[in-house]
Amino acid sequence: MALTHFDAKGDAHMVDVSEKEITARIAVAEGHVKMARETFDIISEGRAKKGDVLGVARLSGIMGAKKTAELIPLCHPLPITKVSVDLTLDPDLPGVRIEATVKTTGQTGVEMEALTAVSTAALTVYDMTKAVDKAMEIGGIRVLLKDGGKSGRYEAS
Repeated sequence: MALTHFDAKGDAHMVDVSEKEITARIAVAEGHVKMARETFDIISEGRAKKGDVLGVARLSGIMGAKKTAELIPLCHPLPITKVSVDLTLDPDLPGVRIEATVKTTGQTGVEMEALTAVSTAALTVYDMTKAVDKAMEIGGIRVLLKDGGKSGRYEAS
């Protein structure tokens, strides 16, 4: 299978989607921020000096999805019709689990927007609590679901 972001000479280029069918598209991505128990307690008890960590990270994730084409060089700017970012405190991690859902109706998918939403939200959690925990770990970022378009449905196992 050939990579679509390279032309016949091997140069990077933006894929031409003008002939692709306009369809409903959705992508869901996930990730997490693992942290010390003390940091988890600070977030869950609302004691972070910078404010509402989960609320700000949710907004950051939404903004990240909307800015994806400005951050990832070969992504198409898309008319996003929905972005939701859910952050859940997980005491077993301990940390924050993040899930983003992005929808559009267009000629290309929104996987990159969902991944960017999760990444941006995770980075914001880190930024807002790094003063107490520089050892936090961001991980597990992946696409859970992608649907719409010629390649059909993908669900992670």
